[in-house]
Amino acid sequence: MKSTTSNIQKQTPKHVAIIMDGNGRWAKEKGKIRTFGHKAGVKAVRASVSFAVKSGVEALTLFAFSSENWKRPAEEVGVLMELFKLVLGSEVKKLHKNNVKLQVIGDTSRFDSKLIKKVQDAEQLTKDNDGLTLNIAANYGGRWDIVNAAQIIADKVKAGELQSSDINEELFTEHTCASNLPAVDLLIRTGGEQRISNFLLWQVAYAELYFSNVYWPDFSEQTFQDAVNDFNLRQRRFGKTGEQVK
Repeated sequence: MKSTTSNIQKQTPKHVAIIMDGNGRWAKEKGKIRTFGHKAGVKAVRASVSFAVKSGVEALTLFAFSSENWKRPAEEVGVLMELFKLVLGSEVKKLHKNNVKLQVIGDTSRFDSKLIKKVQDAEQLTKDNDGLTLNIAANYGGRWDIVNAAQIIADKVKAGELQSSDINEELFTEHTCASNLPAVDLLIRTGGEQRISNFLLWQVAYAELYFSNVYWPDFSEQTFQDAVNDFNLRQRRFGKTGEQVK
């Protein structure tokens, strides 16, 4: 799914979201267990962050663990949690050195106390950085995000802090997990599947979708560039006609 950008004005998507899919199948094809693929995928995370920083992307959101992933075998879930701890411990200082702000979005209350502490420490260390904002979606679901925002707004209406007539798209957005970020411009999914999988449902309303057959552990800066090249071939109309955009 490669494309070129000749004779097209290049633009950098402000917010890129990636569904990191294919770790298990990548491992299986190599005769390894699924968790081997998850560990190998850390290299691809580094590549995606590196590309985003160099390209001037403002926000990069990676789908690390969905609220539905708890249904996976307990051993795999355990490895993913431990890997999350290890990556936080080994990568945060590098992110901080490169002026990257780290945020974890999702319902982190289900994580154990050690992981919660690592998340809090990582966010605290990088909170004042003003380069790339790296969002790790962990125990996250798009429907959960929408329901959670609705509950918060409902509580404020009940308390008299808001009127129901105050509720609009802008106010609703302010109560979602990614409220401090621009809407998603480009959504990438690796691994060959063509689904959104309950990821950032509110935020991807007008995102351009790019599906790659590359398994996540093989995702590279060039793969990312291919997606951006394809993005630059799209005409983003936001409800207008093509002639109006021109």
